[in-house]
Amino acid sequence: MMSIRKQLTVEAPLDRAFRVFTANMGTWWPKQHQIGASALKDCVIEPKANGRWYEVGEDGSTCEWGKVLAWDPPRRVLLAWQLNGEFKYDPDLLTEVEVSFAALGPRQTQLSFEHRNLERLGAAADRLFKEMGEGWGHILQSFVRTAAA
Repeated sequence: MMSIRKQLTVEAPLDRAFRVFTANMGTWWPKQHQIGASALKDCVIEPKANGRWYEVGEDGSTCEWGKVLAWDPPRRVLLAWQLNGEFKYDPDLLTEVEVSFAALGPRQTQLSFEHRNLERLGAAADRLFKEMGEGWGHILQSFVRTAAA
């Protein structure tokens, strides 16, 4: 199984780390990482199993990214990443993004991140493993900075 794994320490309490990651994704997700025709305004994770995961453009348009497979606040969220090798939504493709949160103390949280099943991306898998490994690193650092603020 082809997976990208990251583990980070967040200078924020458990509840805040989970909330910033899931309910406030648009505040930390880099604006250049969008798939729609319109500039990125927000990223939304609907807070329930089978909820949508999507972006909202400045013009109000939406682009699906995937869906919520498991919702267990404030400990874990499991998302279906359904973007193909060209970063276009494909309802028949499913790779998984699992994010777990564990309290290290009253003001510190450990985030464990895994984007798995990348082999399902077919011919693009090797290229995307490298590109997305770097991309997720930058994206998660943006989350860490925002959650600590």
